[in-house]
Amino acid sequence: MADNELSAIVDGIILEMERINAIRDETLTRSRALIRVCAHSIRAMHRHEMDEAASLIAQAQTDAAAMVAPLVDFPDLYHTGYTQDALKEVVEAHLVYAFITGGDFPTPAELQVTGATYLKGMSEAATEMRRFALDLMRRDQVEAAEPFLQMMDDVYSLQVTVDFPDAVTMGLRRQTDVLRGVLERTRGDLTMAMRQEKMRLALRHFEQAIRSGEGEDGELMLEEWDEGEDGEKG
Repeated sequence: MADNELSAIVDGIILEMERINAIRDETLTRSRALIRVCAHSIRAMHRHEMDEAASLIAQAQTDAAAMVAPLVDFPDLYHTGYTQDALKEVVEAHLVYAFITGGDFPTPAELQVTGATYLKGMSEAATEMRRFALDLMRRDQVEAAEPFLQMMDDVYSLQVTVDFPDAVTMGLRRQTDVLRGVLERTRGDLTMAMRQEKMRLALRHFEQAIRSGEGEDGELMLEEWDEGEDGEKG
């Protein structure tokens, strides 16, 4: 009698686990596809294909909702690593798009993500700004790169105010440290590019002054630029 009762209980548990495993496999497949869509959307943004990026972001949001919906009764699967990693990529794609277009920032509730996942996606979106800044610097659009550095700085300033254990923030501190490193490298690259741009302008003015017979004025421009550089270093 006891064996029959235990057998029935175990059979019920097995059926439940089979259901959970099926949903797990489906969620894992959906999460991988979702990460690919988000990566393609960010790639489109770097190519300045904004219509394509917007379309992919809309698809990502639809796919994310489809992935999350079956997990309402399975919080363990919702909070597992691959689910949250995929949702983090959704946040990143949305925030990168908002950063570069000046659009509204979606809330965690709108993206169906936890606060910790939102913050991690925000951190990764900020690191993407480095690539936009470098692309502009390579095209000699140094001043246009500065707002991207400012975005990174703004996000970092917000991130450091979130001071909770890793168990609560899901390892946010490590990503904040990564963002700080990327921010400082970008600041150094931009500072160097701005100095090089000033030097190019000074040399161009000097060359023009030489051609027009005003060599002393050109030399004065270079001296003023050099004094400015010494002042910055001091």
